[in-house]
Amino acid sequence: MLKDFWLFQRPNSTLQGRKQVWYWVWNALMMLLAGVSLGFLSLLYAYGNYATAMMRSYLEHPLIAFLNIAPVVVLLLILYGLLGRPWLSFLISSVVVWGFSLANYYKLRFRDDPLMFEDLKYIREAGSITQTADYDLTPDKRIWLGLICIAVGTLFLFFLVRGVPRRRVRIGMIAVGILLCAAGAGVYADDDLYDNKTENFDYINRWSSTQLYLSKGFIYPFLHSITVGSIEPPEGYDADAARELLASYADADLPEERKVDLLTIQLEAFADFSRFAGVEGVDWESAYGTYHALESESYTGNLITNIFAGGTVDTERAFLTGYTDLWNFRTNTNSYGWYFGSQGYTVEGSHPSYDWFYNRRNVNGYLGIPTYYFLENRYSELSPVTIAPDSILFQEIYNLYAANRDGAGGPYFSFNVTYQGHGPYDTEEVWRGDHYTDGRYSTETANIVDNYLGSVADTAEQLAALVDRLRQEERPVVLVVFGDHKPWLGYSNSAYQELGVNLDTATEEGFYNYYSTRYLIWANDAAKEALGEDFVGEGPDVSSCFLMNLLFDLCGWQGNAWAQATTDIWEQIPVLTSVGRYVQHGALTAELDEAGKKALTTYQNLEYYYGTHFQY
Repeated sequence: MLKDFWLFQRPNSTLQGRKQVWYWVWNALMMLLAGVSLGFLSLLYAYGNYATAMMRSYLEHPLIAFLNIAPVVVLLLILYGLLGRPWLSFLISSVVVWGFSLANYYKLRFRDDPLMFEDLKYIREAGSITQTADYDLTPDKRIWLGLICIAVGTLFLFFLVRGVPRRRVRIGMIAVGILLCAAGAGVYADDDLYDNKTENFDYINRWSSTQLYLSKGFIYPFLHSITVGSIEPPEGYDADAARELLASYADADLPEERKVDLLTIQLEAFADFSRFAGVEGVDWESAYGTYHALESESYTGNLITNIFAGGTVDTERAFLTGYTDLWNFRTNTNSYGWYFGSQGYTVEGSHPSYDWFYNRRNVNGYLGIPTYYFLENRYSELSPVTIAPDSILFQEIYNLYAANRDGAGGPYFSFNVTYQGHGPYDTEEVWRGDHYTDGRYSTETANIVDNYLGSVADTAEQLAALVDRLRQEERPVVLVVFGDHKPWLGYSNSAYQELGVNLDTATEEGFYNYYSTRYLIWANDAAKEALGEDFVGEGPDVSSCFLMNLLFDLCGWQGNAWAQATTDIWEQIPVLTSVGRYVQHGALTAELDEAGKKALTTYQNLEYYYGTHFQY
C-alpha cells in the first residue's frame, strides 16, 4: 500500500544512503511547496471584490508575489522546527495566515477598507459592529475553496510527509527562521520599496488608498503597516528649525471679551448628496431642506477629509490636533483641547457608543479632553436598548452645556461625535418608512439610499432643534458641525454606482465626491456681537487639519504658536491631505509649486516637533 512505501513513513534506521537523502529532499520540497501554496492562497483573498485581474497582476509582478509568500514559508519553517510535525505545522500556519487573510477579505467587502496592523487594537470594536450590523458572512466559493485546500493539504502532509527532524536540526530551523525575520524586517519597513518598487497600477486607481494597499497583495502591505501606527520624523527633519520657528510666534491668550462657548459636533457619515451632479429620481428637498435652511444662516463650505466610508477618528483627531499625519496616540499630546483648557475653558464631550471604540476612552484624555461621556458612563441609562440616536445625544449636548452655564459658569468647549448614521444601511426594508427615491432604482439601492437619507433628515431636524435652543441663549455660543466622511453605500460602492456618482478620484469631480463632506459654523446673536462677525456665507474648501484654523480666523483668535504657524501654512495650502492631493491657488493638484513644497515641508517638520514635544 501507498502508506507502506518508505518515502511516506516516519524516519527509521532502515533509511540509509540514497533513500535517506531522497526521503529528506521529499519532506523539504513538500514543506516548501506547502508554504508557497498557502502564501498563494492568501493572495486569492487579497483583492476582495475587486477585479479578478488583480490576482494575475500579483503574478505579473514577481517581487510582490515573493514579498507576500516569503513570510508564510518562514512561519512554516519556524513552526516545523518547534513542533516537528509537518501536518500540524501547516495547519497552525493556515489558521494564522488564512484567518488574517479572511478578515481582510471581509473588511474589503463590507467597508472597502483593508485590514492593517493597527486594526488589531480594535478587534472588540470589529466584533461588536459585526454582531450589530447584520453583515452577510455566508461563505462564498472562494472561502469554500480555501477550506478545501487547507483540509487537503493537512491530510496530504499527515499521510505522505512524515519526517520528524532531529532536535539539532529543528533548533537550526528555528534559528534560521528567526534570522530571516530579523533580516527581512528592514525590507518590509522600506518605504521606497513599498511606494515605488512594488507599483502595480494597471487595475487600480492610484489615488485610492484602499486600492493602493490591495495592489500589493495582503501579507506584504499588512506587515508594512506595522510601521504606520507610530509617528516617524519626516525626511530632512530639523528639530532646531522647527523649535525656532514656533518660538518666533508668541503664544496668545484668548481675549476675555472674545471668549465664547464652543460646541463642536462631528456627524457620522453625514454628507450632502444633493451636491452630486446628475443624480435624478431623489427628493433632495425632503431629505436636506432643514439642513439647507441651517446652512443659509451659517458659514459653510467643503471639508476635505482623508477617508471614505470609514476611519472616523482620522477626521476627528485631525480637527482636534491640527495634524494630518496621525499616529497611535499613547501619551499626552499637544492639541486644541489642551489649549482651550489652558484658557480656562471647561473641556468635555460625548460619544454615545462604547468607550473602547478607537480607544477614545484613553486617547481623548491624551488629547486634552479629561471628561468624556460614553455609553458606559451616561448613555446606556438614557438609551438602554440601542445606542443613543441624535435625538438623545443632541439633548444631552445641550444639557451638559447648560450644566456648565448654571454651575461653574466659565467658558465651555464641547467636542462630540455622533453614532447615528453609521452604516451599513438595510437593503431589505426602510427603517423610518420615509422614501426619497422614486422607484427607478433597484430595491437594494433604493432601500440603502432611503435609509441613509432618512437618518440624514432626522439628524438635521435634531440639529435645528439644538440651534433654536442656542439661539435663545444670552451667553455667546458658536456651533461647529461637520461630517467625518462619505457613507458606505453597499458592497463595492454598489449604490453609488447605480446612482451614477463619479468616484474616480483621478478626476476633480470624483475626488470631491469621494473625500468631501460639509462644515457648518453657526453663531447666536450674542456671539456675533462679541466677535464682530456675522458667520454667514460660503467659506473656502478646507482640510480636516485646518478647520480649527478657519474657526480661529472667523473668531478673531490668534491662538498659540502652533495655531499661528499653521494658519500661515493654511493660507498657502488650504487643503492638505494624507492622500497626496492639495489645493493651491484655488486648484486641486498633486504637484505643489516651489512655495507650496516649502510650506508643506515646514508643516511636516512642525507637525512632528509639536506632536512629540508636549508642552501643557
